[in-house]
Amino acid sequence: MSRPVLQIINASTREGRKGIAIARWAQRVAEAHGGFDVELVDLAEVGLPLLDEPDHPRLGQYKHQHTRDWSETVKRADAFVFVLPEYNHSFPASLKNALDHLYAEWNHKPAGLISYGGVSAGLRAATGLKPVLSALRVVVATEAVSVPMFSQFLTVDGEFVPPAQVEASGKAMLDELVRLTGALRTLRA
Repeated sequence: MSRPVLQIINASTREGRKGIAIARWAQRVAEAHGGFDVELVDLAEVGLPLLDEPDHPRLGQYKHQHTRDWSETVKRADAFVFVLPEYNHSFPASLKNALDHLYAEWNHKPAGLISYGGVSAGLRAATGLKPVLSALRVVVATEAVSVPMFSQFLTVDGEFVPPAQVEASGKAMLDELVRLTGALRTLRA
């Protein structure tokens, strides 16, 4: 049996963003972990417009090609890691929009959260995201990664090099995601 697919979804789309470095770090950690085949999905590259589908996503009757493409991307995944900054005490609109475009494609899949920011480490964004994911029937891992004052861990070249406790949190989150992915597989069958 092949390994499940984990999508690392980078939520920030704004120019000059730094979170892509954290998403690439998460990708490296997940690949080294070995429990998943890993894909990096950058919402800036996906480029979804503000939700423009006439029918409710629950119906899966997508009018626009960009939504059909997004649906196929998300369907491929067995699990997710959302890498999200905190903007004004919440998560980015780009992530809410990406989630709202679909419904069934998210159902009964686990997700880990990597939040980052200043002193709050993006925890308010992660807290705000959880009920949205719950409404989509996504099971959020209890193990999470929170990175306070994240910019201090960026090298001159823009690479994210976190301290050991952040690295350990990432591995613990991946271990839990492997267990949840196996447990939720039967619900998706």
